[in-house]
Parts: sequence; C-alpha cells; structure tokens
Amino acid sequence: MRADMRQDGSSRAWPRAGGGRRGGAVAAAALVAVAGLLAGGCAGGGAGAPAAAPSGAVPSGAGAASGAGAANFAGAEPGAGGVAPVTPLEPLPAAVPAALAPYYEQRLGWAPCDDGYECTTFRVPLDYDRPAGGDLTLAAVRAPAAPTPAGGAVAPGERLGSLLLNPGGPGGSAVEYVEGVARTYDAGVRARYDLVGLDPRGVGRSSPVTCLSGERMDAYTAADITPDDPAEVDALVAAAKEFAEGCRQRSGDRLGHLSTVEAARDLDVLRALLGDERLNYVGKSYGTFLGATYAGLFPGRTGRMVLDGAMDPSLDSLAGNRTQAGGFETAWAAFAKDCVKREDCPLGRTERQAGEQLAALFAAADAHPLTTGDGARRLTEAQATTGVIQAMYADFLWPRLRTAFAAARAGDGSGLLRLSDDYYGREADGTYPNLMFANMAVNCLDLPAPFAGPQDAARAVPDFERTSPRFGRDMAWMALTCTYWPVRPTGTPHTVRAAGAAPIVVVGTTRDPATPYAWARSLAGQLESGRLLTYDGDGHTAYGRHDGCLDGAVNRYLLGGEPPENGKTCGR
Repeated sequence: MRADMRQDGSSRAWPRAGGGRRGGAVAAAALVAVAGLLAGGCAGGGAGAPAAAPSGAVPSGAGAASGAGAANFAGAEPGAGGVAPVTPLEPLPAAVPAALAPYYEQRLGWAPCDDGYECTTFRVPLDYDRPAGGDLTLAAVRAPAAPTPAGGAVAPGERLGSLLLNPGGPGGSAVEYVEGVARTYDAGVRARYDLVGLDPRGVGRSSPVTCLSGERMDAYTAADITPDDPAEVDALVAAAKEFAEGCRQRSGDRLGHLSTVEAARDLDVLRALLGDERLNYVGKSYGTFLGATYAGLFPGRTGRMVLDGAMDPSLDSLAGNRTQAGGFETAWAAFAKDCVKREDCPLGRTERQAGEQLAALFAAADAHPLTTGDGARRLTEAQATTGVIQAMYADFLWPRLRTAFAAARAGDGSGLLRLSDDYYGREADGTYPNLMFANMAVNCLDLPAPFAGPQDAARAVPDFERTSPRFGRDMAWMALTCTYWPVRPTGTPHTVRAAGAAPIVVVGTTRDPATPYAWARSLAGQLESGRLLTYDGDGHTAYGRHDGCLDGAVNRYLLGGEPPENGKTCGR
C-alpha cells in the first residue's frame, strides 16, 4: 500500500511491495525531472556544534511505540489482513532515557561531498528498547542555505533551520533525492533553510539491506503474477519465498528493525543533532507516512510539515492494496481518455478500445513473452504490467507509453521493458539498487500480511477486479511475499492525531495512481491540525510540479508558517 517515486521526485507504491505499499524510487535523472518526491550549513548551531538535547524523546518501552515497531499498537497475526483493530498512535514521553543520551549528544561532522553538498554519518541504536545491543550507521546530506536571489546573505535571525526532505518508498534514497532536486526548490525556501536528506535505516547509504543478486532480481521481476494453474501458483510462491529467504540470509538482524516507527525515531535524533527545536519536513508518498508517524510520536517537536501524496495509516494491507488498485485504474482511465484523442495513439479511437487493446497485450505477453533486443531477456506479462504502471505516475511519461505500446503491438517489447526497469531502478549492467529490498522489508514489518497463503489471494481476486478490472488481479497476487517473510510484523493499522502539533499541510492529487485522493482526505481528517490542500490533476504527488497556486501555498507556509485554508483546491 505504499507509493513510489516518480516525476516530481516522489516515490511510488506497487509491484511486489509486500502488500501494496511501495513508494520506491526512480533513477536520479527522473527525480530531477520531477523534482517533488517522486519523484529532493546548519542552523541553530553550525557544523560541529554540540547537539541539543530534545525537549522530549524516546522512552525505552513504556507503552509507547518502541524498538521493533509499535508496542502501543494492538497486535495481529500475520495473514490476518482486515482484522487488526485500528488504534491511535500515542506520543512518546518527553524525556530522553539515559541509555539514549549518547545518541542525542553526538556531534555531526559535515564534510564536502558530491558536487558541492555536505555529507555526514551518525549512529542510532539497532533496537531502541535495547540500545546497548548494537548500532546502525545512518547517512545524511545537506544543501546549505543558498544566498538570496539578489545575491545577499540571509540575516541569522531570518534563517529557519533545516528542512528535511523524504521522497518516499519505502526504499527511496533521500540523499540522492536532495542531491537531485535541492537546486530546483523555491529560491526563498533555499535561502532560509538547509535542505537535508536522511537515508532511512536500511536504505541507500544507511546500513542498506540486500536480498537478491541482479540475475535473481531479473527472474523475480519477470515472474508470472497472474497465475492460471496450480503450477504457476507454485512458481509464484517459490519466487516470493526465494526473495524472503534471500533477505534473511543477506541482511540478518537488521530485518527486524526497519519499521517506520524506528525510522521516525531516527529523524528525531537527527533533529536534535542539527540543533533544531522542531522538525521541519516535506515528505512525499511513503514519506507522508514517515512524517505523520513522527508527528504522532513527537507532536510537540513537529514544526512546518508538508505531507504530499498522503498515505492512510488506518488501512490494513488488504484494504490498502485494493484501494491502490483503484487509484491505478483511475490513472489508466485518464491516460486512455487522453490517448484516444491523439493521432499517434496505438490503442484505438475509444476508451473501450484502449482497454481491450491493453488486455490483449497482457494476454499476448503472458502466452508468448515479447522479444526486446536485450540479450535473452523477453518482456513477460508482469514486466509489461509494471511498465504501464510506471507511466501512470506522471503524465509526461504518457507519450513514451504510447510509443512503447505501438512497438509492443509490432512484437517489440523493449519500450515497456525499459519502463519496467526504470520502475525497479535496474541499471544497464543488470544491477539493482536496494530500493525494492528495503521496500519489502519495511512494508512487511509495518503491517501484517494480507494473505495467509495463495488460497486467500485467489479468493480476493474478484473483489480486487471489481475495484480495478485492469490491474486488480495482478495486485491481489503481488501481495504474497510478506506471507513468507522471516520476521513477524510489528505494526498494525492505526490513526494519527498528533494532538498539539503545529498545522500540518496534507496534499492530495485527485487522480493520483499510487496514493488515492481519499487517503489524503482521511489523513487530513485524522490529524488534529491537518489542513487539506487539493491538486486537481494527474500524476503522483503535486508539490514541485510548477503549479503556481499549489507551490505558492506550500512555499508561503514553509516560509511564514501560515497554512493554506483547509480544503483549498489548485490545478485544472
């Protein structure tokens, strides 16, 4: 049920993401193109300044969301999708336990890196409940506050500290995001904030998890996700088990400590080390779930927060997957409506014909995978579906999808294969980033698996297909990997109230494929200080897509602290 990075730099949410939540990432070039999650010197202390102790912090246990996930969430058995009770996320007590003080008292050593940026690392406990049990090393990057457009420096009193950016996933690298999009941010925002990206635990440069070789990932992404007979069901189950076992063998104890609750606690450690009393934050896609979790745990330390392409934490993985399938169905309808009006549309002249052509293409690739010109690789139905899904994240990819469809109808699957590879971040040399490994690991910890086995998935298919005739079957079967995950889930569905937090701006796009608009409405309604800002348009996430109305509302809030009027709508 997560989302992934796309056009604006934000993340996405889908294939194989252990129950839907995907918010992965795209290549750096794509992040720059989208500049907005999916696609992104240190105020209050300066480099090397002593870390400020937080005004309240992380307890060790004590009935609050703790170490491996969420001790304050009611538990649920794996495979019990839809039965877990929805409970509120309670804030953590406002004192730093003595055992955690060394983490909050570190000094950050920023060093030049990567084309003018500054990089650092710091330590966090592997397990917040048992901080003496070992550490993880996390990596962060910052773009120091830039000069004003007129060339002058901003007075110290006008600096606003750090603005942390997260592009989503789970699994998207915030370090790469900041390096890709920082210079595209509004000049006023860049002048008054240091833009900071922290790779969450298990992601990118922060003690990354790994699961499969490039060759085995090629096989995994090509595996049939619409099984037609028992043998194909067995093959899909075997692929899910291989992925899960690979993660267990290659990632070890980290697999049990990659939850969003723990990542939110890491954010608070970094906030303190940066010298900021409050966390200012822009999160996209899964980054909204991470940000909302922070606000729920630390409402008194939540500053100016923008959650763009919002996820709904109250949904279990079954409901999340199903409603996300509906989001992609909505996006497909928008693409088809646009396509059939264009001379180069290879799918016919009506939306019904476009749907029929899509179904025919998937069936053809299922029966006989298409050649691609890439050695022995052929385009399977799963990769064709992923390629279409990839193009749903951003309407600027629609022309590329039309070209890929035309080629596929002539027997050439290379265009759709490249779109699928972009989705997974596959490099030309056949290697993969750890995006999908981290994506699965976080998702499988955060929520119980939706199905206990393939029989449950098969029974769910009709309901999924009613929600999404084109993608429902695929998305029902995709959720099996968490069923075989080697670590039990630590989270359950919950609401986030964040009582006492400063205004939180929740941005929803009406035809967002990966994070349906209803999720933004739900999250804004849960948050005591939530303000819903709507973008009437296509694609995944909205901020940074050059809509003057929406970008202006967000920038005014980041710079002045005044949120837009609740319910404000921008776009066409």
